[in-house]
Amino acid sequence: MAENTGRAYKFGDNVSTDLIAPGRLMHLRSNLPEMAKHVLEDADPEFPKKVKAGDFVIGGSNFGCGSSREHAPTIIKLAGVQAVMAKTFARIFFRNCINIGLPAIVCDTDGVADGDQLSLDMAAGTVKNVTKGTVIKFAPIPASMRKILDEGGLVAHIEKHKGLAIE
Repeated sequence: MAENTGRAYKFGDNVSTDLIAPGRLMHLRSNLPEMAKHVLEDADPEFPKKVKAGDFVIGGSNFGCGSSREHAPTIIKLAGVQAVMAKTFARIFFRNCINIGLPAIVCDTDGVADGDQLSLDMAAGTVKNVTKGTVIKFAPIPASMRKILDEGGLVAHIEKHKGLAIE
């Protein structure tokens, strides 16, 4: 398998930040690696045990709705997920993803099933469904945003460049 190929874990519409990072675990917010062991368990109790580095979280519409919990995308990333793909994202969740270095890909996720093997090419704007032999196109991630993602998020980018160095 290619380096950027991983398993799809499919969730539905309106996956809230409370399903991603349950409020009952907010006492762990100073220990995000521990909190990541519970990521999305309210949506799928087996997810934290099954997810592997390089896998994908797939949503429907309005992924990341609810509160502006920045922990939600952070613990998804800490669980090893390489990208979240959804038809639409809650605006603040999308920005939080980019800010922490987790790609949030807006695309048609109807053709992706739970367990499909996917391969992502952000520069080309394609997701190849290796299982089904299909390709999903999306608006390519702009080079400036890919740079922020590649450098681990906005804070890491600013620290590296001693400011916001977007070309």
